[in-house]
Amino acid sequence: MNYYKPITYIVQPEENGWILKSVLKEKLNISRRLLSRIKLTEKGVMVNGKREFINIRVCTGDLIEIHLEQETSQYIEPQNIPLNIIYEDDFLLIVNKQAGIVVHPTRGHYANTLANGVVYHWMQKNENYRFRPIHRLDEETSGVLAIAKNPYVHQQISEQMIHNQVKKEYVAILSGHLPDLEGTVNVRIDRDPEQRHLRIVTEHGYPAVTHYKVEEEYESASMVRLWLETGRTHQIRVHMKHLGCPLVGDKFYGKEYEGPAMDRQALHAEKLGFYHPNSREYVEYNAPLPEDMKSVVRHLKL
Repeated sequence: MNYYKPITYIVQPEENGWILKSVLKEKLNISRRLLSRIKLTEKGVMVNGKREFINIRVCTGDLIEIHLEQETSQYIEPQNIPLNIIYEDDFLLIVNKQAGIVVHPTRGHYANTLANGVVYHWMQKNENYRFRPIHRLDEETSGVLAIAKNPYVHQQISEQMIHNQVKKEYVAILSGHLPDLEGTVNVRIDRDPEQRHLRIVTEHGYPAVTHYKVEEEYESASMVRLWLETGRTHQIRVHMKHLGCPLVGDKFYGKEYEGPAMDRQALHAEKLGFYHPNSREYVEYNAPLPEDMKSVVRHLKL
């Protein structure tokens, strides 16, 4: 049985005498479901190199190790698709996703996805991981995307998202000018009942909050920086349309504007920040504005 590199934790003085189970839940935030899964493995939870039951008491300085069995993405075909890797360690893979590629195989997209390229990348390194994107980007959206290498990492960052501890910052080019230079859009979103692949603003939808700040204004367009509190499908695109300024190049929610054409929506995930599940330190990853969006900006400034 093969295992990933263990998640580690050193018992702090204030935790001296705690029950191991309490440390796992309160300090490592391990869910009950994941803990049950870990306990079934041969190594499970180890303290100072010894397999232990979770009802023992721990002492200051004890080394706790969480061992997770290796998994594979057995239904994803490895394909040699170029990746722009921003960062990689034993727990995370951070990529700058190019526009025009789907993140995960779906009906109609079994190949040529980011997942196919990532699985190939790991195969070349003789590593086995299940493909676990922590969040999604639309096919035509570029930028920073995080992929977890084990279920613990996925759970931890997902929890941070739920508690609004993940920083997701985007840059978009909009048609027209927003009514205010900065503000917040707090309107609900749900599926369009007539076109199920689209989303609409509706009072009966799911909560969605987007903050924005105008960076530059041009004659017929604007460059805007956006921060998400929620991560609804097409959220930025729908919210900007709601304000009367849809994204340049957006085939579904856009409109004609006076400026250079763009063959995708002008949206880029520029920054992603969160607390690393192993080091527990805040980390931030950045992806520079892609060339197609830079080109549009250059033309708009003429």
